[in-house]
Amino acid sequence: MESETVTLKQFPCQQCGARLDFAPGTAALRCPYCSFENQIPQSQEEIRELDYLAQLAELAGTQETVEAERLQCGKCAAETTLPTGVVSGTCPFCGSNLVATGRSKRLVKPKSLLPFGIAQRQAFDAFQGWINGLWFAPTALKNYAQSEGRLSGVYVPFWTYDCRTTSFYTGQRGDDYWTTETYRTTENGRSVTKTRRVKHTRWTSVSGTVWESFDDVLVPASDSLPGECLQKLEPWDLERLVPFADEYLSGFRAESYRVSLEDGFGKAKEIMDLAIRSSVARDIGGDQQRIHSVRTQCDGVTFKHILLPVWLSAYRFKEKVFRFLVNARTGEVQGERPWSAWKITALVLTILIVILVLVLVFQE
Repeated sequence: MESETVTLKQFPCQQCGARLDFAPGTAALRCPYCSFENQIPQSQEEIRELDYLAQLAELAGTQETVEAERLQCGKCAAETTLPTGVVSGTCPFCGSNLVATGRSKRLVKPKSLLPFGIAQRQAFDAFQGWINGLWFAPTALKNYAQSEGRLSGVYVPFWTYDCRTTSFYTGQRGDDYWTTETYRTTENGRSVTKTRRVKHTRWTSVSGTVWESFDDVLVPASDSLPGECLQKLEPWDLERLVPFADEYLSGFRAESYRVSLEDGFGKAKEIMDLAIRSSVARDIGGDQQRIHSVRTQCDGVTFKHILLPVWLSAYRFKEKVFRFLVNARTGEVQGERPWSAWKITALVLTILIVILVLVLVFQE
């Protein structure tokens, strides 16, 4: 459902009335003018898992929603918010220009989040160190990394899933055994008889059942960022999730989820299947295993919709977008990188010249 009303909240300083932004690493909104810290009321609400099957069909219609400025990037289609009072900016996901449309979109409100734990300066230092460590990176990229303002603070949406699984499997168990065989070969021009040990495998058909319990299987609800980079930002300290409060979003952007609850669970099942197949292999036992089929039943499925903090930068090089991500809790940096063809060519030419010089020296 869409509405024409935009209701982005503002948080005035209790001392001087200026607009406040959340201060990473604290539980307060810090005034940039008088430095007064306005504490965020800490909710005692329990962070609960929601029943997946009970809520799946009616989630969008019955859960609490939040109104946010609808800003969809024309290049990468990511939907984000802008800070209060700002009507234009740059897409943090691809670097394209954004302009507010004046419309808003009703979104399912997340129930919990991890607040930003490190400030922009700390993230920038980690980002710059990572960039400087890249071999054969274009000089323009290293120049780009000199500006702290290149990093945008974005809350990225995720789903987490809990469930119990019962998996019925069929396969084969392989038990190795050894035999001694004789063979003829030629040594010193003479035919001789020798023996050798030969490994064989005895295969037996098996079937069985394994049970697993999964807690907080984490699935990105965004397809705007490279999945491999997001995965490498883990682990997240999910045990420190706090109940959602608008104050934590003040001064940052928040991306709308684009992976539905149901599609997210499909991705979670792919993650769980890897662990289940490992359990099946252990249950089969023996020296080798062949898994023919696995049929899994999921019970007691619950989920959470959460926001996780990322410092993000998007760099365009030769019409291609490269994204750099910093885990705003740990400082872990991951990203896509361009290569400088000129620097690589120069190195190859240098090596060839060195080889040529060495050849000429040793020929004299």
